[in-house]
Amino acid sequence: MDYTSINNRVEQWRLRAVAVRRRGRHTWRRLALLLAVLGPGLITSNVDNDAGGISTYSLAGAQFGYLLLWSLIPMTIALYVTEEMCARMGVTTGKGLSDLIREEFGFRPTFFVMVTGFLVDLGNVVAEFAGVAAAMEVFGVSRYIAVPIAALVVWVLVLQGTYRQVEKVFLALCTFYLSYVFAAILAKPNWLEAARHTVIPTVQFNVGYLLMLTALVGTTIAPWQFFYLQAGFVEKRVGPRQYGQARADVIAGSVSCMVIVFFIIVATAATLNASGHRNIADAADAARALVPLAGRWAGLLFAFGLLNASLFAASILPLSTAHVICEGLGFEGGIDRKFSEAPIFYWLYTGLIVIGGGLILIPGAPLFRILLLSQVANGVWLPIVLIFMIKLINRKDLMGDQVNNLTMNVVAWVTTVSMIVLTLVLIYFAVFQRSAAAGAGL
Repeated sequence: MDYTSINNRVEQWRLRAVAVRRRGRHTWRRLALLLAVLGPGLITSNVDNDAGGISTYSLAGAQFGYLLLWSLIPMTIALYVTEEMCARMGVTTGKGLSDLIREEFGFRPTFFVMVTGFLVDLGNVVAEFAGVAAAMEVFGVSRYIAVPIAALVVWVLVLQGTYRQVEKVFLALCTFYLSYVFAAILAKPNWLEAARHTVIPTVQFNVGYLLMLTALVGTTIAPWQFFYLQAGFVEKRVGPRQYGQARADVIAGSVSCMVIVFFIIVATAATLNASGHRNIADAADAARALVPLAGRWAGLLFAFGLLNASLFAASILPLSTAHVICEGLGFEGGIDRKFSEAPIFYWLYTGLIVIGGGLILIPGAPLFRILLLSQVANGVWLPIVLIFMIKLINRKDLMGDQVNNLTMNVVAWVTTVSMIVLTLVLIYFAVFQRSAAAGAGL
């Protein structure tokens, strides 16, 4: 081999090394951009696995085993499409959802959205503190100790922290949902059976099955998610150039949310359903029942997951409501602002926590009625918010070339119509067929 060929070979290797370094820098740069944007999508989707959601998923697994796992795939698609629309509006316009509704549709529709959102979210906050109380009672701690401490912790976290600091805490809380993965593994499920029912639908045309399917879909997509998600991207000052990273954040959140739901259903299907223990009242009941069936650690991990989810949602839901009202009325809001700069925002947050936690401590408080009414109101509110979103996202003067394409519009409208139908079904059975609903555990 002559000297020239050796030089050529060396030059080729040098050029390859330069290309590898460039690709590496490009990859690290893209990863850094993703990590800078990551947060709102992942947080919002995972908070949806709150006390009410975990109770519903536990009931689904306990009563129907693996049969309803197939519904998680279309639910993931619907969750992604609806949240992606909000992310796109946030990064394109730099404004929150309430802000856009007020500017484009006027004060009256905005006022309706604000009042409904406040009432619905108050009921949901009560549910989250009920989850805290139930989870801590599994660990032997009284609700009269657990709930005030939990309320104080979530209040101080938001009041004293900046958006970046609070977001880091929320992202850390997302990782604790892995407790359901370990609980499912300890339950020793039939993984092949679970996989089969995930990809092959098994539909039953009976009241209990259809009601449970309705409840699963209804608890996956909640109106507060859209307001918090869009406000999160606006507060992080994510612009159009970071849209790709924002969309990746939403995808990660939607998929991780449904993966956790999968493991919750699998854990309860492999234990409660398999042993015939199918009548449970909520997620705390499921945690207690797991102990003799899958071991003490499985039960404790399940209860810990419920506690984490309840604390997580008890922090986020009041924030979402405060954003809705402050944006709608034009008040200053956001975690990065001090109390003196955004007093309405922080007083709303404080009021929701005090009322929501306080109702749990009242002996004989009609918690079931509050939860039922909040779920019915949530179902009525959701299609209205979705219609506002679809109209806004298709405004070319507002969104430019970022309007919905045909596929996104089809999925969004199918989701909206489906939620209207499912809400009417739930209201019908809640009002006229209480015995059938009770038989389904709802």
